[in-house]
Amino acid sequence: MSAFEVIIYEKQDGVAYITLNRPKALNAYNVRMRDELYEVLGAIKDDPGIDVVILKASGEKAFCAGADLTEFLTAPPPVFARQARFARDVWGRFLSVEQPVIAALHGYVLGSGIEMSLCCDIRLASDDARFGLPEPGLGIIPAAGGSQTLPRTVGIAPALEILLSGRWIDAEEALKLKLVNRVLPRPAILPEAEKLAKKIQSYSPSAVRAVKQAVWRGLDLPLAEGLALEKRLAEQLSGVYK
Repeated sequence: MSAFEVIIYEKQDGVAYITLNRPKALNAYNVRMRDELYEVLGAIKDDPGIDVVILKASGEKAFCAGADLTEFLTAPPPVFARQARFARDVWGRFLSVEQPVIAALHGYVLGSGIEMSLCCDIRLASDDARFGLPEPGLGIIPAAGGSQTLPRTVGIAPALEILLSGRWIDAEEALKLKLVNRVLPRPAILPEAEKLAKKIQSYSPSAVRAVKQAVWRGLDLPLAEGLALEKRLAEQLSGVYK
């Protein structure tokens, strides 16, 4: 059982489950959630018994409706409230996890919610999911990576339209933009995530982690350097199997 307040953390047969658990607040991302995610992601990273991670949320209405602005922006003085959001690099922690992370998304996926999902490797969305980055309308910009991860995922033009207009998109458009991998009926989301996790678990953990590393690290490298990285990782795996 989880010992946390606003997330639930469980492990079962090599799969770690992180559940955002502020359903009455639409799972809004607050300071407590930041601290608990930071702690649990660090534990997952260092746990050799975990092969795959599934990130999901409780409640019927939202995966995460964004940052809790009552904590991050309106608490006096504003500069300290803003700094509180950056005190721990949760987004860096997400990206540092070597195991594949699958996001099971439903309902509102806004602001910090979409940014959190973009730090995951695979995104499954329910057919009622709605995505958006409303920060510019609030006089701020995405501060958890959205201005960087969204264009890398869907391309510059669609990302700029979403960011500048504040327009929300539905699950089908998100699929067309390749923001999500698949759209499924709500009841099928978690079973499909678990099925995918089991499939990944059937492969060599070293190979799975090497593939993830090659892709994520290679994105920021020129092609020649990316190919060299791939070669080094392949050689390391060959050593494992000798």
